[in-house]
Amino acid sequence: MADFDVLVIGGGTANNVAAAAAEQGLETALVEPGPLGGTCLNRGCNPSKMLIQAANAATDVSDADRFHVDATLEGIDWERVVGEMDDLLGGVAEDMKRRYRETEGLTLFDETTAFVDERTVELDGREVTGEKVVVATGSRPVVPPIDGLRDVDYLTSDDLLYLTDPPESLVILGGGYIAVELGYVFETIGTDVTILERNETLVSREDGDVGEAFTDIAADRHTVHTGHTVTAVEPAGNGYRIHAETEGGDSLAVEGEEVLVALGRQPNTDTLALERAGIDVDERGFVETDDELQTTAENVWAQGDVAGNALFKHSGDYETRHVIDAVVHEEPQPLDLTAMPHTIFTEPQIAGVGATEEELEEQGREYVVGRADYADSAMGRAKKLEEGFVKVLATPDGEILGCHVIGYEASMLIHEGVLAMRTGVSVDAVANTIHAHPTLGKVLESAFRDASSS
Repeated sequence: MADFDVLVIGGGTANNVAAAAAEQGLETALVEPGPLGGTCLNRGCNPSKMLIQAANAATDVSDADRFHVDATLEGIDWERVVGEMDDLLGGVAEDMKRRYRETEGLTLFDETTAFVDERTVELDGREVTGEKVVVATGSRPVVPPIDGLRDVDYLTSDDLLYLTDPPESLVILGGGYIAVELGYVFETIGTDVTILERNETLVSREDGDVGEAFTDIAADRHTVHTGHTVTAVEPAGNGYRIHAETEGGDSLAVEGEEVLVALGRQPNTDTLALERAGIDVDERGFVETDDELQTTAENVWAQGDVAGNALFKHSGDYETRHVIDAVVHEEPQPLDLTAMPHTIFTEPQIAGVGATEEELEEQGREYVVGRADYADSAMGRAKKLEEGFVKVLATPDGEILGCHVIGYEASMLIHEGVLAMRTGVSVDAVANTIHAHPTLGKVLESAFRDASSS
C-alpha cells in the first residue's frame, strides 16, 4: 500500500493539484524545497510585472510633456520598490505554506527529492511512495558554456529582479522576452543597457514585422547589437568585458558593470533520477507526455514548464485543470493547446497567438494579411500613439491563422483574436462585430476588415 494517494513534486502551479486532492479526501504529499508558488510568484511573472509597473509610472511622468503637462521625475526609490515587492510576494508564499500545513490530509515536504523506483522517492531520510505521482518541478535559466562566463559573478533574472541597487551599466546576453522586459525596466530607472542578440532581430520568435518594429524601438532606447553571438566574458575594471562575433567573423567587445544571462530556460529534470521511475525525457530534457499529460510511467503525470508544452503560466494553469481531472477525479480529458497566446510586457507591449507570417511561408500555406496602425485610430490619436499595429493572418476563405499586436495594451487586445481562433470564428465575423468607439478595439476591427477585404 502506498504512503500517499497523490504525490506532487513541485509547488508552483501544481500546488493546486495537491490542494484539490486533499479536498477530495485523498492522502496527499506536496514536495517543494523553496517558497510555494513556483517561478511565476517568486522569480518570474509576479515580481517582474511589479517592477514594470514602477517603470511604466516613471515613463508616464517623463512622457507628460507631450500632453503639455508640466511634470518632473525627481527620482525612483528602487530599494523601496523592490522591498515592497519582496514583502508582498514573500507574504503570499508564506501564507500559502501556512494554509497547506494546516490542511487536513496534506503533508508538505520542504526539501529536494529524487526517484528511487517506480512512484517512489526519497523524503525525510526514507522511501516514500505515491499511488499517483505528478512531476511539476518547473524550469530555470539556461547558463550556456560561454568561455569565462562561469568564472564571473553573472546575474540571471532570478537575481536581477531582487537587485535593490541598480547598476550604472548592464549588458544583457540574449534578446528574448526576459531580456527586453528587464532591459526596459533598468533603462527606465537610469541604467545604461546594452543587448547582445545572435538573431537579426530582438524577440525573434515573434512575427517578423513585430520583431523588426520592436528592434527599432529598442535601439532608440538601448545599445542593441543583433546578429552577434557572445563568445567570451572576462573581468574588466569594475565590471566585465563581453566579446561577441557575427556569423561573418566580425567581432566587438562591450563593457558593463553587470552581466545578465537571459538565454532561455531549461527544465528541472536533471536531479530527479527520472530513469529509475521509467519516466522518459526528450533530447532537451523535458518530460515526455501524451495528450492527457501522462508520462511513460504508469500513474505518473507531468505538467508545467517541465513538460515543455508551452512555458507560460497560463498554459500551466490550463494543464493543472487537466491534471486535476485525471488524477483527482479520474476523468482525463485530452489537452488542446491551440490558440495559445503569449504576451511581452515591455514598452510598447507585444502579444501574439497562432502562426507568424514566416511560419506560414515555410509551410507553403496560402494566406492573406490584414493590418491596421494605432496612429490611424481615434484613441491612437488621443493617446498620441505613433507606434503600434495589429496584424492578422488568415486563409483566403476566412480562417484565422494568427493575430499579432505591438502597441499600447497589446496584452488586452490579443484576447479577441484568441477567442476567435479558439472558437473557430471567421475573419468576417470579427470584422463585422460592432466595436465600441473610440476604443483601441477599433484598431483590431480595422485589421480584421483589412484581412476580410484582401
